Amino acid sequence: MLWPVQDLARVYAETQHAIASAERVFSLIDAVPDVSDRSDAIDPGTIQGDIEFEGVDFWYEADNPVLTDFNLKVKRGETIALVGPTGGGKTTIVNLLCRFYEPRRGTIRIGGKDYQELSLDAIQSRIGVVLQTPHLFSGTVRENIRYGRLDASEKEIEQAARLAKAHDFIITLEKGYEEEVGEGGNLLSVGQKQLISLARAVLARPELFIMDEATSSVDTLTEDLIQKGMETLMQNRTSFIIAHRLSTIKRADRILVIQDGRITEMGTHAELLRARGHYYRLYTQQFRRQLEQKLDPFHTTAEMIPA
Repeated sequence: MLWPVQDLARVYAETQHAIASAERVFSLIDAVPDVSDRSDAIDPGTIQGDIEFEGVDFWYEADNPVLTDFNLKVKRGETIALVGPTGGGKTTIVNLLCRFYEPRRGTIRIGGKDYQELSLDAIQSRIGVVLQTPHLFSGTVRENIRYGRLDASEKEIEQAARLAKAHDFIITLEKGYEEEVGEGGNLLSVGQKQLISLARAVLARPELFIMDEATSSVDTLTEDLIQKGMETLMQNRTSFIIAHRLSTIKRADRILVIQDGRITEMGTHAELLRARGHYYRLYTQQFRRQLEQKLDPFHTTAEMIPA
């Protein structure tokens, strides 16, 4: 008599879990997105063109503005780097550009058109994004790269990996491109996941490329590989790069220092160094740390040296 009762209790508990899970799934399906297409939204066939932020205000909470009267014009094919303190508005700028959010006030134009006149798919399907924490899916290396473009051939996948500087490490894996990456890519290092994510973006052939802190969690050698892959991907593409490691952005056409939702400095790497402002201080601090680590990799201090 005991076993049937225990089985009944187990089935009841599993049923309760299933009901709770189903409720969460249906609430997600029924959720109304904050950003949606207008009834007359169009797909222009391309989003290549100049980008303009005009008088853009944005906030997540009404009493805490993130961007205030933000203005920026970006020419087609230009590489823009965004630097500044955490919470200054850098990631919000690219989130608005991707139309994950829309301006509270002001206008964002792509190719001369208010981007709210375009469909979400027209914008987001033509943007390649590489994030600080890349997400891989369970499956093989090849399958994860192929998510960039599902109809890509084997040759195109390998070519994308070569361009992203990921091929050399992939072929050292036991099964090469058929190696399993594990749930969330947990069988690979952060740098390896980042290179696969970059290869995926190369394969997608985006018209607009965004890189958000993609080198902040990798070693110097992997950072160098990612930079080389970035240079390939950014050729003839409008690109936005957010980075705390300033070595990543020295070649940008323009570097913008974003503080409190405003552009406080703007220019090339050389121009901003000559201006001796916030960017100059950031760069010299990082350069000094790198030099100290190079000269003293074990961080030896005077107290540690025996008399």
